[in-house]
Amino acid sequence: MTAYAATTPPVAFPRPSLPRLSAVELRKMYDTRAGFWLLLIIELLAIVIVSLTVIFGEAADQNLAEMFRGALWVVSLLLPVLGILAVTSEWSQRTALTTFSLVPGRQRVIVAKIVAGTLLALAAVAACLVTAAVGNLFAGGSWSLELAELRNGALFEVLGILGGIAFGLALLSSPLAIVLYFVLPIAWAILGESIHALEGPAKWLDTSRTMEPLVENTMAGGDWARLATSVALWVGVPLVIGLLRLRRSELK
Repeated sequence: MTAYAATTPPVAFPRPSLPRLSAVELRKMYDTRAGFWLLLIIELLAIVIVSLTVIFGEAADQNLAEMFRGALWVVSLLLPVLGILAVTSEWSQRTALTTFSLVPGRQRVIVAKIVAGTLLALAAVAACLVTAAVGNLFAGGSWSLELAELRNGALFEVLGILGGIAFGLALLSSPLAIVLYFVLPIAWAILGESIHALEGPAKWLDTSRTMEPLVENTMAGGDWARLATSVALWVGVPLVIGLLRLRRSELK
């Protein structure tokens, strides 16, 4: 038996494909108690904002496009938290060792989380559209909605959840990442409004300014450049920091 075991070549198992890893990461985002309730709360908030618009909103706001934008804004407040938890839960629940033992290529796991987050954001946009359409049935407003508005809305939500993933990866702590994800951009926006010398940089680095034309469907040539610059700062920089930290961190 010993001789046989010594001469038998080891069995090579194929590594899981990226689509399979992405499907696993997507399931981990919603198939947990925290993920399920957070998604439910997000959808309920979208229903509430659309319902309030139908009941109390002005006639100019009671149409598909305006209710769709309102639902997008509300969803964008909490959807990044799912992105944060998708990364930090590996450490808070001590599953990182298992995850990266099964898939030694750590970058592949992060790419799968990014793909899963993107799919979840697109699903959230679809849910916002359905919710707005149901509200518009009761409001009897215009059904006009440009394809560019759907594209911009999808990009808005995708960038939000990717920002959450980036902050979660850079900090690896759920409370710290959630707090800083919301506090740092707000603090920068306040400084940009309060200090005249920061007014110029704030137009390029304040996501509340660069994202607004995206949702309002008023993007022009310069708006895309400002959006790319702010995304590079608030998504790209934390993501690079997180990837470097992930490569050097010891799993326990």
